Amino acid sequence: MNRKELVDAIQKHTEVARADVDKVLGSLIQHTQVVVKKGDRVSLVGFGTFERRDRKARVARNPRSGETVKVKATKVPVFRAGQSFRDVVAGRAAAPKLTASRATKTAAARSSSAKTTAKASTGRRATSGSSNSRAKAPARASARKR
Repeated sequence: MNRKELVDAIQKHTEVARADVDKVLGSLIQHTQVVVKKGDRVSLVGFGTFERRDRKARVARNPRSGETVKVKATKVPVFRAGQSFRDVVAGRAAAPKLTASRATKTAAARSSSAKTTAKASTGRRATSGSSNSRAKAPARASARKR
């Protein structure tokens, strides 16, 4: 899953504007980078911890040629998954179910009740012949709006 797919999934789940979700995710990433660069850690309970580790200078070996190479000291970001995250990935705990927001559930209930109502009324309309004239009415209205 890339950033765009994650933003779309969060947007559908929370029904917050896509641009707002993207801003919040971008802000989370930026703030995490700044804090970790300073040497502090960012802990998200249930998810994991981001921190900085210092690597000492060392001598490594080039695998292609076999010659030794000096590697400078550096600082690297590290992520450690939280216990609940590790349990879900390992299969020791059930994955959280993504529940639809309340508005989505309401819309789904309305559409399913509308479908059953439409099925019940379709039989009556088909015998009266009025369904064809109603289906064509919106097409004529949109043609006039040029």
